[in-house]
Amino acid sequence: MANRTESSIQVDAAPVDVLAVIADFDAYPVWAGAVKETEVLDKGTDGRASRVRFALDAGAIKDTYALDYVWDVRADGNGSVRWSLAEPAQLLKALDGSYTLDGAQLGPTTVSYQLTVDLKIPMLGVLKRKAEQGIIDTALRELKKRVEG
Repeated sequence: MANRTESSIQVDAAPVDVLAVIADFDAYPVWAGAVKETEVLDKGTDGRASRVRFALDAGAIKDTYALDYVWDVRADGNGSVRWSLAEPAQLLKALDGSYTLDGAQLGPTTVSYQLTVDLKIPMLGVLKRKAEQGIIDTALRELKKRVEG
């Protein structure tokens, strides 16, 4: 597994509002451009999704995969949401990431995103990191637009 790629963005909203958008997997196809379909497969005792299936179409990369989620967030929305690939997919060998939310009760919230992707096809490290950075930057912009929009 390679080094992780990370970035952050400031969202003009309370952490609890940002967390609500992150946790609403049914709405991802509406606002997350590359996500075409989602299905919550399992929920934890807290009622949040613990396994979610995604159908992704990011141009050259099309895949269907399931992610396992771990929610380590407080009632005010601050904390982290981590995920990992539940089982190997067609193109993905590993997909580990997290959102970390840090903000005041009424906002703004700093959202940090970390991601590590491992593909079944060989790819130069510099190209893989560039692709990871593109995924992160797009995801953060789309999240910000959805929360603030």
